[in-house]
Order: sequence, then C-alpha cells, then structure tokens
Amino acid sequence: MTVKRGKLIGIGTGPGDPELVTRKAWRLVSEAKVVAYPAPDQGDSFSRQIMADAIRDDAIEIPIIIPMVSGRAPAQAIYDQAAEDLLIHLNAGHDVAVLCEGDPLFYGSFMYLLARLRDEVEVEMIAGVSSLVASASAALRPLAARLDVLSVLAAPLDNDRLRDAIATSESVVIIKLGRHLERLRGLIADLNLLDNAIYISHATLPHQQVMPLQDAPDDAPYFSMILIYKGSDPWI
Repeated sequence: MTVKRGKLIGIGTGPGDPELVTRKAWRLVSEAKVVAYPAPDQGDSFSRQIMADAIRDDAIEIPIIIPMVSGRAPAQAIYDQAAEDLLIHLNAGHDVAVLCEGDPLFYGSFMYLLARLRDEVEVEMIAGVSSLVASASAALRPLAARLDVLSVLAAPLDNDRLRDAIATSESVVIIKLGRHLERLRGLIADLNLLDNAIYISHATLPHQQVMPLQDAPDDAPYFSMILIYKGSDPWI
C-alpha cells in the first residue's frame, strides 16, 4: 500500500506579536505533527517563540540551525540537509509546518527549502504580516502613496548602491541593520534626509522602539529597520 506523501506548509509567523499570526497559520501549526523552524547557533528560535502556544505537546520539532556567518556555502549545506530531514517525514505521510518570521517569501528562510522540495511534494504557503508593514504601523507612517516608488534595501549593501536606490525612490525601507547602523546614519545625513528617517526595532513586541533616526542607539539589533519618506505629508 502506497503512503500518500505529506504536505510542506510554509507558515508566516508575523513580526513578533502572536496576536498578529493569522488564524489559518495558528490552526495548521496546532494540527501539525512535525514542526520545523530556523534557529541560531546560540539562543532560541524567534519563530518558535512566537508560535510556542500553538505547537502541540507531542509534535516532533526540527530546529534548523543557521550559523550567523557570512557567505552562502555553510547555509546551502544546512538547507540541503534540512530538506533531506524533512523529506523523511513527508514521505512517511506527515504534513510538515515550517515556521518563518514575517512572511516566508519576503526575505524568508523558507524559500530555500521551497527551492529544494517544491518538485518533490505538495506545498502550501500561508502568508504572514511582514516586519515592513508592522514597522510602518508602529511609526504611524505610510510606506508609500499614490505613484511613489518604494524601495526595500538590505543594510549590508555598499554605499554607492544604497545612494543610487534612495535617489530614485520616494519611499525607502532599509532592513537588517545590525552593525551597519552608524554607517547608514552617516550616509542618510549626507543625503540631507535625516529629518525624514525613522528608526524602528522589535516592532509589535513589548520592547519595541520607535524614534527619529538621529536619536537611535549606536548598537542596532538585527530586527530593526529605517523608514525614509521624502515627502512631509504623504497622506494629504
């Protein structure tokens, strides 16, 4: 008798507040017998923390340990192995829910598993609230209006690429700040946009911070971003 393969389910867990997880995502995780999630080599998995109350007591949990190092090679090998590990459960007929902070396909780690398994098994995607829109809500600032061009930029990009993208956009979001904050603050000041820039960290969480970029702390966490809007009153 052939066992029907399980389904791979990419779960967007949102920016941090469990109440922002969709009802569908919560239900599917609470039903899943196998739950996987990315985890740092030190500390707890953020996506698991968000969904902790939904994970059933008898669920098989598979942490995917991602070392915080630069370069693609280590991560590629890890995702190769993770795909093989998940395929064992999928071939046994178990659905596997994979947790991902924010939205799985917006800078999400799930996309690397999707690339490896989409031709092997059925896949379902559950979109999540991204930190992008959560941060705009926290700052009470629209992301874009009317015919604005919105650019989403990664902080590790070099200054020339950042400068060119900012110059051609009315609205800019810079993510993954971390150790790059001071360099970015200097760049934005040079562009005379410091008064237009807002700093947000840990959006939706109890320790959320929202402030003008010029007042931001020197040490920014990874889960922080900068919003820049060049117009003064974009909602009018």
